[in-house]
Amino acid sequence: MLSTISKQEFDDFLENGFNRIPLVLECFADLDTPLSVYSKLANERYSYLLESADGGKKYGRYSIIGLPAKVRIQIKKNTITVFCEDKVTDEIFDQNPLDFIDEFMGQFKTPKNLDLPRFSGGLAGYFGYETIQYIEPKLSKEFLKDKLDLPDILLMLSDEVVVFDNVSGKLYFVNYVDAKMPNAYDVGMVRLKALEKKLKQGPSPYPFEENKFDDSLTEAKSEFGKENFLKAVEKVKKYIFNGDIMQVVLSQRLSQTFKSNPLSLYRTLRNLNPSPYMYFYNMDDHYVVGASPEILVTLEGEKVTARPIAGTRPRGKDENEDVALEKDLLQDPKEIAEHVQLMDLGRNDIGRVSETSSVRVTDHMIIERYSHVMHIVSNVEGKLKENLSAMDVLKATFPAGTVSGAPKVRAMEIINELESTKRGVYSGAVGYIGFDGDMNVAIAIRTAVIKNQTLFVQAGAGIVSDSVPMNEWIETQNKAKAILKAAELVQARVAE
Repeated sequence: MLSTISKQEFDDFLENGFNRIPLVLECFADLDTPLSVYSKLANERYSYLLESADGGKKYGRYSIIGLPAKVRIQIKKNTITVFCEDKVTDEIFDQNPLDFIDEFMGQFKTPKNLDLPRFSGGLAGYFGYETIQYIEPKLSKEFLKDKLDLPDILLMLSDEVVVFDNVSGKLYFVNYVDAKMPNAYDVGMVRLKALEKKLKQGPSPYPFEENKFDDSLTEAKSEFGKENFLKAVEKVKKYIFNGDIMQVVLSQRLSQTFKSNPLSLYRTLRNLNPSPYMYFYNMDDHYVVGASPEILVTLEGEKVTARPIAGTRPRGKDENEDVALEKDLLQDPKEIAEHVQLMDLGRNDIGRVSETSSVRVTDHMIIERYSHVMHIVSNVEGKLKENLSAMDVLKATFPAGTVSGAPKVRAMEIINELESTKRGVYSGAVGYIGFDGDMNVAIAIRTAVIKNQTLFVQAGAGIVSDSVPMNEWIETQNKAKAILKAAELVQARVAE
């Protein structure tokens, strides 16, 4: 791993036209954890922590800590607003936001092949479900009202990142400096050394101890309502019977009071439900906390990957019951039909931006286990066509068929007709787009949004022709359990 670049190398990069050059400082941090590093260096607004656990068990090699961002892009109702700190530096109406993001990232010229981790700087944040209005003209009408009042898209320009290597116990401070600033190299190195000093000063301040609220634990309430949800399932089945649709992923949102520290929720969730995509975003007036099992899409060089998940059972009480449930799941015609439909949809989506004949299924209907549920999973890969970008890939794949349905556009029209609230972050995409053009975004499921001391979690079920309404209601409850259990554990500690 590169520990830093010399002043001469920096000057050479500048002479070759690069305007954002990463300075890197390496140090040992075997007495720290990703959470303690986040706590010491980044626990302020517009910061984040990204982690991963393979197969719900083994933690991934790298954890990413995004230090507080100065610049951010907020997109809401066709208005693109660029902030630097709290000052609006640009406001644009009507331009396609995803094209704007392409242009915004295009201004940064960064050297490649520096042996950095997969992500060490770029844009980080979320694309809410309603981003679809900027992709599909049929869906550009007004969406459902929502008391959360969140942006459709919120991305932070992350130019100061700490990469925690969980294998070696090393930290890499990465600072993408503006190469044209006076004394850019020297100023950038001073900043890195200041961060290293701050990390080593004393024990972690761990902001996880809760204030002692005299507050009874609250139970999550469905904003949809059980009877309304069951009726909506029947309406979807009528659409299917009439040949209007093959599948719709119908969801409900639950909410409850949550006065605890949002970082404590993340800390509990990562232990309760370790997942391939774990994230904590402090967005100032709201927090996004999740442990998602499913990527929407990744772009790494020329390789495009989607990993559709469809087909669910609760976890068993022991290994024997788990095995029995896996067998039952793989023999369930309804679950298999749902998965095949959505796997085919994933192949079609990837095919739209991939070279002819390059799309293939590399994992076919395997079982993955998580803390409260197990899923059927497949893996779809393709080779990106020339002259296409991360935003082209996002347009082709957003949102996932596993959270919308098939055919996708008609499914989303029905969702907008039947669901009771705007989805917001739920079923959108959470992750990053690197300065190098790579992208890695998860589907925002098993995810909480916390705002105004209220926790919101949403979960869906794939409705097909032989769906049993009560079973679909139960499935949404099961999928929300990990978040709600984590919230219960955090608040129980508060009440003690």
